[in-house]
Amino acid sequence: MLRELRSGIFIVCTLAILVAGVFLIGEKQFLFASVYRLNANFKNVAGLNNGAEVRVGGIHKGTVKWIQLPVHPDGEVTVTMAMESATKKVIRLDSVASIQTEGLLGNKYVEISFGSDSAPSVNDGTTIKSVPPLDVSDLMEKANNILDSTKQTMFNVQAGTGNFKSISSKINQGEGTIGALINDKKVYEEIHQAADQAKLGATALQENMEALKHNFFLRGFFNQRGYEDLARLTENEIAELPRGPMLQKFGYDAGKLFDKPDTAKLKNERTLNEAGQFLEKNPFGAAVVAASSGMKGDTEQERQLSQARAMVVRDYLVKNFRMDDTRLKTLGVGKNPQSGERGLVEILIYQNGVQTAVANGTHP
Repeated sequence: MLRELRSGIFIVCTLAILVAGVFLIGEKQFLFASVYRLNANFKNVAGLNNGAEVRVGGIHKGTVKWIQLPVHPDGEVTVTMAMESATKKVIRLDSVASIQTEGLLGNKYVEISFGSDSAPSVNDGTTIKSVPPLDVSDLMEKANNILDSTKQTMFNVQAGTGNFKSISSKINQGEGTIGALINDKKVYEEIHQAADQAKLGATALQENMEALKHNFFLRGFFNQRGYEDLARLTENEIAELPRGPMLQKFGYDAGKLFDKPDTAKLKNERTLNEAGQFLEKNPFGAAVVAASSGMKGDTEQERQLSQARAMVVRDYLVKNFRMDDTRLKTLGVGKNPQSGERGLVEILIYQNGVQTAVANGTHP
């Protein structure tokens, strides 16, 4: 009787272990859960096997059911996965499948990313996008190439260091031009004297050019352009527009305001009276006459022309209207695509407390 009881207990325990194993394996393979099929195509599955895990958000939610070779050599390998039905809430048509590895050399599994709310839901048999898997052998080959390049670079650096030492040694010994310059004081003094003479020559040239500008024969050229002295173009120029609240803004078409397209001579200066009267009657913190030109012509000449136009407009306002002229600045913008073909002149008036940064970066 005792022997039969032991046999019965052994059989019952064996059956219980068998049933538990079946349920554990079935749960892992989703044999007892509601599932749907999901496909992904890869050029290479990199060692992925049937029965491998499929993870969604890092959680095991599916199994690779089978892997099918392509019909043609240029086709792709199709991976069919059995997924829990609940994953349809997060897997959408724009989700992406990728083959990952546990650690560096562990088992392969498929990772599926979450989709977006606006993308359509997946159905049984839907094929989603995929990314090529990372091949460890390719990674090792790239690492070896990088190491080879690093070795070559170090060799070049060492060779360059040797050449630099050789050059330094020659310089220390006074060989060559640089060596003579460093070690021979006489050579240095001669170069210094030559530089001083060059400075004197440049100063004399500048003085001659200034004299030519006031010469009787050339004075007419500058007068025709609306100004006489280039130095005056930047007397009241600022580096950039002020940062602060604007009180008023006046805009004028340069083609209607000036005599010719390439001059700064005013022809309809009375159109500026409205801005002048505003400056005269209203307290302001800063005002800027900003002139710009179209996109045609030489860039430097257009910049100089816009500086001259801003200066001429400022001179007119200061001469005809009572105001604190230290607060009225100019800005020659030069070429500006928003200024139209003939250019633009703007008078920008800022509220009290706003200051302007002059060309050297300081404030008045």
